[in-house]
Amino acid sequence: MHVRAFTRAIAAVSVALLTACSTAGGDAADGVSVVTTTEILADLVRNVGGERVQVDSIVPPGGDPHSYEPVPADAKKVTRADVTFTNHLLLEEQRLIKAIDANVREGTPNVSLAEVSETYGAHVIPLVENIGLDVLWLGLRVRGDGKDKGATRSSEVRLAATALDGPGELVLYLTEALGKPVVHFNSADDLSDADATTLPPAAHTHLNWAFTQPGIYRLTLAATLLNGGTNAPIPLGESTFTFAVGVDPTGVAGTVLNEGHTDLTVDLDTGELYTLNDAAGGANQGQVVPAADAVIEVPNKAIATIPDDPRFAFLGAPGGSVHQLPQAVLGKHVHGEIDPHLWQDVRNARAYVEVVRDTLRTADPDGAEVYDRNARAYLDRLDELDGHVRETVARVSPEHRHLVTTHDGFGYFAAAYGLTVAGFVVPNPAQEPSVEDVRKLSETVRNLKVPAVFMEPNLAQRASVLSQVARDQAVDVCLLYGDAFDDKVRNYVDMMRHNADEVTRCLV
Repeated sequence: MHVRAFTRAIAAVSVALLTACSTAGGDAADGVSVVTTTEILADLVRNVGGERVQVDSIVPPGGDPHSYEPVPADAKKVTRADVTFTNHLLLEEQRLIKAIDANVREGTPNVSLAEVSETYGAHVIPLVENIGLDVLWLGLRVRGDGKDKGATRSSEVRLAATALDGPGELVLYLTEALGKPVVHFNSADDLSDADATTLPPAAHTHLNWAFTQPGIYRLTLAATLLNGGTNAPIPLGESTFTFAVGVDPTGVAGTVLNEGHTDLTVDLDTGELYTLNDAAGGANQGQVVPAADAVIEVPNKAIATIPDDPRFAFLGAPGGSVHQLPQAVLGKHVHGEIDPHLWQDVRNARAYVEVVRDTLRTADPDGAEVYDRNARAYLDRLDELDGHVRETVARVSPEHRHLVTTHDGFGYFAAAYGLTVAGFVVPNPAQEPSVEDVRKLSETVRNLKVPAVFMEPNLAQRASVLSQVARDQAVDVCLLYGDAFDDKVRNYVDMMRHNADEVTRCLV
């Protein structure tokens, strides 16, 4: 589904929730109780709600919404809330979204700000991944919204390996950020109900694909929609995918897939399973090839040595080899087609504020005049802020407007204010940076003559690759705020002012 079509489909659901009125909980005289997922959203709500609202953020100060998992106390906060705001677009950990949706009181607004904000003029951009591997980057994806099947953002699609034909075994596994492997499929002990994984709607993930012997493999995947509760699972479809492992793929199928980014994809709207391919390694908006027409090449340059680590014994004896298409990005990495960090463009934050205003007006009609007045004043501040950021960043000469950051959270900031994202690191806190990671970032910094790299305060201890590159290239390390505040920056306006001032200070 096209990016804009997807956001509008989700927005339709969220708008319906937005128009619902609170039927229980806090009286407006005692304050409307609002729960948000992040501190940034909480700050926007406070500026609109003023003294009429009591706001609580689930993700704690300095926390990472991408990885925060809920605790029982969070569910209690949601049950007491008159209004709940999330960002979503798969920004938040799926367990947090499911916990919120399972505990909101019936009739209270539960609004995904990023989705709804597009109808208020927010601009969304694709989340582009472009890791230059010399073999295919292969993942799994769920496409479409499945509204006709009752799917919601709390639903999951189960992908099960039901059959494998080939000369050896296939192991599909995830390497977590701490280096721990988590196996999803393993044909060595015969396929069973345990050989499955789940993804939320419109999500994508990266995995390692390891084959123990060269030859032609055919893997059958079956997809099922899980809507939770008492709803029965809904079978979607089944397809068989072909792999040419260490052998010539010519003539095996009509289309050879051997470069860029490909996902084995479940289409929620049609029930089909197919490959979705982008040879340029971009946002997977590209070519659809039916499973029967595609062969995925796993070349001999994909041969990897089995680590001397008992945790990887499922691959075989230490020192042995497998043909492996790599995960490339360490850690659990589930995301959607759209970059969820909309607030890094101040004009998008304006749209968030307008959604918050209209939601609070609906939940608390007696406070409508207050919310209108507060929103007008805050929108004026955001207009001033947008002008400040734009004018400040414009002082950086065009040849220096390159961001190298801790994680890929500044696409909107770059697009809105005339910068480019030249490189980023997905942090791996448990391991030393690989030679390849350091080489690529070092070349980027050196070739572009980047005077500084940027890390986020809440991720500073995990940016070992970025720190090493900065030391090796003798460039500065500066701070940008992405997903969270700290004890020095406690609100959205100060955050964006800091980011503009820091970029200019460090890149001029």
